[in-house]
Amino acid sequence: MIKKHIPNSITSLNLLSGMIGIYFVLSEKIEFGAYFIILAAIFDFLDGFVARILKVHSEIGKQLDSLADLVTFGVLPSFIVFQWVKELSDSEFLPFVALLIGIFSALRLAKFNVDTRQSDRFIGVPTPANALLISTLPFFVSKFPEIGSHIAQPAVLLAIAVAMSFLLVAEIPLIALKFKNYSIKNNVFRYLTLLIGLTCLITLGLAGIPIIIISYIALSVIEGVIEKNGKKV
Repeated sequence: MIKKHIPNSITSLNLLSGMIGIYFVLSEKIEFGAYFIILAAIFDFLDGFVARILKVHSEIGKQLDSLADLVTFGVLPSFIVFQWVKELSDSEFLPFVALLIGIFSALRLAKFNVDTRQSDRFIGVPTPANALLISTLPFFVSKFPEIGSHIAQPAVLLAIAVAMSFLLVAEIPLIALKFKNYSIKNNVFRYLTLLIGLTCLITLGLAGIPIIIISYIALSVIEGVIEKNGKKV
């Protein structure tokens, strides 16, 4: 049947977006990385959505999805930082630290495939969220030059790369935007995440995405602490 190949075709467009993004980044057009990561994220959502609608889930589709995500949300953001640091530093070897993002993205995706705890909550930062944060940092730096001048430093960029690599595999429960019901009491942090995200996108555009991702991580940690303390009481 033709329909069983539709989700995998969409996943392949995700992979293609990642490869084209890498080409542009290595051609010293790092801002294009964000465009192709956003495009890939749309394909990443659509392949699962279409698979559910058509009821054509397959093990091959699952594996292909992870492989495509590794390229688009792992390798591409690592080369964004690599190229950026290369442009800012005279060191020949320093930019290679950025490739940790790709390695830890692979570990994150492998963990996700075998970790049964992540049905209603992510454990560690999802690779698309990490990729979106990193790829839109150049827009944030341009939008806020006073803050951006401190971020656009080789040491700071590589510190961000190392920190985000750790957060990809850290045992930190993070919010998944899956609603079992729509009550404010049970979903207050989900609604806050959506409200902050919408506000930042409307007011700041792509420059607001790093703020959204950082807020998402912070809200998840706060929710986790509150739930943990609640259980102790």
